[in-house]
Amino acid sequence: MTKKKKLRVGVLFGGRSAEHEVSLVSATSVIKNLDKSKYEVVPIGITKTGQWLVGQKSLALLKTGRVSAPPKLRAVVAPEPQAQGLTPLTQKLSPIKLDVIFPVLHGTLGEDGTVQGLLELADIPYVGAGVLGSALGMDKIAQKLVYQAHNLPTPDFIYTTQAEFKKSPRSFERLCLKKIKLPCFVKPANLGSSVGISKAHTKAELSRALALAFRYDNRVIVERSVEKALEIECAVLGNSHPQASIPGQIVSSNEFYDYDAKYVDGKSEAVIPAPLPPTVINILRQLSLEAFKVLDLAGLARVDFLVKAKPWRIYLNEVNTIPGFTSISMYPKLWQASGLSYPKLIDKLIALALERSSTRRRLRTSYQPSAAWYQ
Repeated sequence: MTKKKKLRVGVLFGGRSAEHEVSLVSATSVIKNLDKSKYEVVPIGITKTGQWLVGQKSLALLKTGRVSAPPKLRAVVAPEPQAQGLTPLTQKLSPIKLDVIFPVLHGTLGEDGTVQGLLELADIPYVGAGVLGSALGMDKIAQKLVYQAHNLPTPDFIYTTQAEFKKSPRSFERLCLKKIKLPCFVKPANLGSSVGISKAHTKAELSRALALAFRYDNRVIVERSVEKALEIECAVLGNSHPQASIPGQIVSSNEFYDYDAKYVDGKSEAVIPAPLPPTVINILRQLSLEAFKVLDLAGLARVDFLVKAKPWRIYLNEVNTIPGFTSISMYPKLWQASGLSYPKLIDKLIALALERSSTRRRLRTSYQPSAAWYQ
């Protein structure tokens, strides 16, 4: 009996993002849980300065805080379909063919469609949403405009650019107070893990929150705070026929689920399943699938809600196209509670990546004109 060939899986992590450290923790868990009898794992790290390095030492090197890659480990994905893998930048490495890439990159320049575009050019299957879905999933403004166009409930919001804001900061602040009111949330348009996000209760806090958000992005969104709301998350898995997990509740250790509450103090709690009536749970799962579809997502997403009780009101907050992937992260925990173990979840995501790539490769990429008019 012929032994089945292992799939060579590149796990991509790190990156030029404020969520670099979160990515390293997720990658550690993914690499640990990939079934070594099925997969040959190729760790691929991206330093904070954007250098790529490959090999078993790459994760440990990035965890030291290293910002440059040793020359002997340098390799990149070339934007040519003939390579379909890693091209070394040194003679000490040989080209590495890859069957699929599992991006565990959180935030900008990784989760926002940039890396996905590179992998499309290279014709390498990859886990997760494509270029458009990734970009929409990262951009809070564009995402919410899509929700509005499809009549999906989301908190009231306004937005501005840094250039427009500088013309008259006070005018925009007055607009926030009039249309959104206090308290409100101020967020960079493109970032995750609550980096750069503030809750403003006063005019002075609003000014400081806007200044902070503009440090991370040229576009900022200001959202109405849904006070005394439950923070609910639902996991989605699939391509053309996605499924939604049972929802879970986040009980934050801080006033809102900020970076410290998520990763640092260890005091936040997850309640799975969320203590909600069956009718509300069904609506949450349905809205999760609708958000997944209208944003043109694929593979996986975590959909975050704000839920008010008595009377029940549901607000779609945002999606995360590459959610945290440690063994204690909400996305895998929600699927585990829904009957799918962490290793099986990874298997499914890789299968979905290969399925999506196969479907895409069947599409025509050239057209033969009736006459050679272009010559």
